[in-house]
Amino acid sequence: MFWIIFYSVIFLFGLIVGSFLNCVIYRLEERKSFLNGRSYCPHCKHKLIWQDLIPIFSFLILRGKCRYCGKKISLQYPLVEFSTGILFVLILSHSIYNLPFAIYNLIIVCFLIIIFVYDLKHFIIPDKVIYPAILVSCIWYFVSGIFFHLYTKYDILNTIYSAVGAAIFFLLIVLISNEKWMGFGDVKLAFLMGLFLGWPNILVALFLAFFIGAIIGIGLIATGKKTLKSEVPFGPFLVAGTFISLFWGQNIINWYLNLIFNF
Repeated sequence: MFWIIFYSVIFLFGLIVGSFLNCVIYRLEERKSFLNGRSYCPHCKHKLIWQDLIPIFSFLILRGKCRYCGKKISLQYPLVEFSTGILFVLILSHSIYNLPFAIYNLIIVCFLIIIFVYDLKHFIIPDKVIYPAILVSCIWYFVSGIFFHLYTKYDILNTIYSAVGAAIFFLLIVLISNEKWMGFGDVKLAFLMGLFLGWPNILVALFLAFFIGAIIGIGLIATGKKTLKSEVPFGPFLVAGTFISLFWGQNIINWYLNLIFNF
């Protein structure tokens, strides 16, 4: 009973954070500060009251429409809120007995959610998001590794090699394709992924990103929604691969090794 209540609270907290992330995404789009000013409807600019800001429930009660102008509210808002809630629960369930590590994961996941949505909508990974995320990750390893000895020198070097290796791999793709296949934002994101996941989980994340991207790309082409020359943001696939690898990367590696050795 305790754990049901605990994870319910975590889920609700994730919904609230997801609502804040939606605000950050919108303010980034509008090039406005998210640190001050009340929330408002993106269509009619009417300031929202607290009844309009209850995560998910306000969307359902208002039937997906603004209370004041009647324009449709983007599905992005409830989806980001719900996804954040689920991710928070998964993170706490995987690292409940290492609270500092859990908090670090929660922070980076918030950055990744913003990157996922922003790149999906605008085909760009904003430096205002990726650089602070990399800085947070570096600070985490510096403080927890050097001061609290949670990581050995081998662990830290392993993480650095993973980040640099992933970034170089994507940089080569960018240079070879002259930015036609990928952009420099993907290079920065790959570096963050290496810091966040380390070795060998970074390999799982990259493989899944390319695999998921290929499947969805083929589906879009088959349905006529995209062509071979169409531009498709790769950041969301990298973030999706990161999330899967974060929670199930080691299980996927073990499954693959068992498959190889028992073949």
